[in-house]
Amino acid sequence: MHSPVLVLKDSLTRESGSKVHRANIQASKAVADIIRTTLGPRSMLKMLLDAAGGIVVTNDGNAILRELDLAHPAAKSMIELSRTQDEEVGDGTTSVIILAGEMLHVAEAFINKSYHPTVICRAYTKALEDAVAVLDQIAMSIDVNDRAAMLGLVKSCVGTKFTSQFGDLIADLAIEATTIVGVDLGQGLREVDIKKYIKVEKVPGGQLEDSKVLKGVMFNKDVVAPGKMRRKIVNPRIILLDCPLEYKKGENQTNAELVKEEDWGVLLKLEEEYIENLCMQILQFKPDLVITEKGLSDLACHYLSKAGVSAIRRLRKTDNNRIAKACGAVVVNRPDELQESDVGTGAGLFEVRKIGDEFFAFIVECKDPKACTVLLRGASKDLLNEVERNLQDALSVARNIIKNPRLVPGGGAAEFTVSAVLKQKSSSIEGIEKWPYEAAAIAFEAIPRTLAQNCGVNVIRTMTALQGKHANGENPWIGIDGNTGAITDMKERKIWDAYNVKAQTFKTAIEAACMILRIDDIVSGIKKKQASGAGQAPSKPKIEEEGDADNEQMLPE
Repeated sequence: MHSPVLVLKDSLTRESGSKVHRANIQASKAVADIIRTTLGPRSMLKMLLDAAGGIVVTNDGNAILRELDLAHPAAKSMIELSRTQDEEVGDGTTSVIILAGEMLHVAEAFINKSYHPTVICRAYTKALEDAVAVLDQIAMSIDVNDRAAMLGLVKSCVGTKFTSQFGDLIADLAIEATTIVGVDLGQGLREVDIKKYIKVEKVPGGQLEDSKVLKGVMFNKDVVAPGKMRRKIVNPRIILLDCPLEYKKGENQTNAELVKEEDWGVLLKLEEEYIENLCMQILQFKPDLVITEKGLSDLACHYLSKAGVSAIRRLRKTDNNRIAKACGAVVVNRPDELQESDVGTGAGLFEVRKIGDEFFAFIVECKDPKACTVLLRGASKDLLNEVERNLQDALSVARNIIKNPRLVPGGGAAEFTVSAVLKQKSSSIEGIEKWPYEAAAIAFEAIPRTLAQNCGVNVIRTMTALQGKHANGENPWIGIDGNTGAITDMKERKIWDAYNVKAQTFKTAIEAACMILRIDDIVSGIKKKQASGAGQAPSKPKIEEEGDADNEQMLPE
């Protein structure tokens, strides 16, 4: 008998061809329309209700899209775009969605004229190569050590955010923090790990102006025995451990049989000796502060406090690594492996302070810290969350510039220049790809157009004036001032974008648009609901086995 073949009935719904293309383009445009009003300094805020009933008020493209709950697969892949952009370069999350949406929008006309998607994608890929080449030409270098230029740059990138009303504050914090954690790799290369070595601590209360970058680390812990241990030590010697300072308990179901009364005393003595031994190994290095990621028993606490040593227990691993980077200590796994070189002596001050109701430990005034903490103060949790989101973007911008110190004009000037150059090039392209290439060139204008819309100026007049300025290719730095909507020179206004953010935006948007255009089938394994049973759950598929009619299985409806 031949092997049974499973046949799924009624279960596959399938859409294909241009119908799918149109549906995908519509879905992507809908996502782009949600985000569109949050571009630029005059952007609107969105109020989102999350699953837990909390409220988020933000204009950060990525934060908004993260909260959306969408069913359409193409719309989901658009959301994935902004997340990729955020992880890669940390900025341009709104632009990438608007640009991808526009690329798909201009492709719709060609789909309707029965162009093959491959032709459109080929033209788009060519347009992308040329666009990046144009960016290369107009990019200008910047000196990373020039604080004023860096400040202007980070400010213009974060100027679109909610916290721009606080002036230089966020940009200042970002530049200071990234400068601290930057590590020279030689040959002019620098590595800046902002996720690992910059911690943002949000403490409600106080004013936003009280926020500062600490030359060191702070964490939400107090010493183990506040009465006996010092809470302020100048130039402390710090030992960091990754092991418990308590007696090793036996594995579970360990039985110890005590026959005589004295055996109990022997057991206790063993435990005491073990802990005393541990503490003596640590104390011979004369530390002032011992920090462990694991537990610390009362007995160990007694020995340490008697020797005048402060101790902190159960610290997060990430915090411990940050302290190690800040004060030059090495995290040690066993006390008997301690060496003099593992002791951190780079910190100038250890202090426990009370902020509000909680105690925070500060290890600050470090000589050459490679990790830092940004302390944010503010009126409410919501405000602090928004400030933190903006700060993360500012940190990413500062990191991008340190890694690749080149700038392109902001305010839609870069997009307009790219668009003008591509339009000229389109006339020299042979064959059918000429039209999609030209459409892609026009699509780049979506960013300046959206900027103009959000400023509330006359869009058609502004765009026509800009096109006139860029048509003769004189000055690639003419763009829209996002605050007033006036057409100005971006160099004079100091409105910049980082080169690799722009390049990444173009690449991500066009590649995603090509991917969505190439989808010609959506096959879903869920049966559509019948009109009559609108309130019922979708029925399960029936499964039949060929060649064995008796064995027909009906899954319960």
